[in-house]
Amino acid sequence: MSKVKPYKNSDLGKKEQVTQMFDTISKDYDGLNRVISFGIDIKWRKKVVKMVKDLNPDTILDIATGTGDLAINLAETNASKIIGLDISSGMLEIGKEKIKKKNLDSKIEMVLGDSENMPFEDDTFDAITVAFGVRNFETLENGLKEIHRVLKPGGSFVILETSVPTKTPYKQGYNFYTKNILPLIGKAFSKDRSAYKYLCESASVFPYGEALNNILRKIGFINVEDFPQTMGVATIYKSSK
Repeated sequence: MSKVKPYKNSDLGKKEQVTQMFDTISKDYDGLNRVISFGIDIKWRKKVVKMVKDLNPDTILDIATGTGDLAINLAETNASKIIGLDISSGMLEIGKEKIKKKNLDSKIEMVLGDSENMPFEDDTFDAITVAFGVRNFETLENGLKEIHRVLKPGGSFVILETSVPTKTPYKQGYNFYTKNILPLIGKAFSKDRSAYKYLCESASVFPYGEALNNILRKIGFINVEDFPQTMGVATIYKSSK
């Protein structure tokens, strides 16, 4: 997989660049996401929550939690503890404010940390989720190995990630939207013009469908399934340990 980075003229590694990018766009991120996806990302997250809720986990880790949207949604489950992990302090600060306003401080803890080197013991969590985060890992397989390590045996791992439609005319429409419209929206709403160009490019080169299923199996995950959403512009992946 090609290592697309946010800032082409920077000497920093992908991890440092992604951290810088999300710190910069943190204040714009939630509103811009709603515009870019026409609000459909809310529906996708609800499906993830239902999937996790059916598993009845007691402890949940939400990786690349950002401003905490999915972690907050997961509070609907019966879990006693939810941890949101992210590498961007800017995103986490906004997430903490949202959690405080909803009086969820006792249930959700936001932790600054690296998804490829997590500060948790082996076999800690009943369920782990990642929404639009795995493509930002510096090394995909390292991040997935870490997730496998901290997931309890019998625990479930659910990914929500962008994918690319394969059927006509959705494929052509998606390509036009991501190459021509999305960057314009990013420029209009965000002070970091490189950020949304990166988000588009990283989505276009990221493995999806059976390609990602096979990587998950290689890491050691079992019962791997994928569920394409909205004509294939996003996919939910479910697996277990």
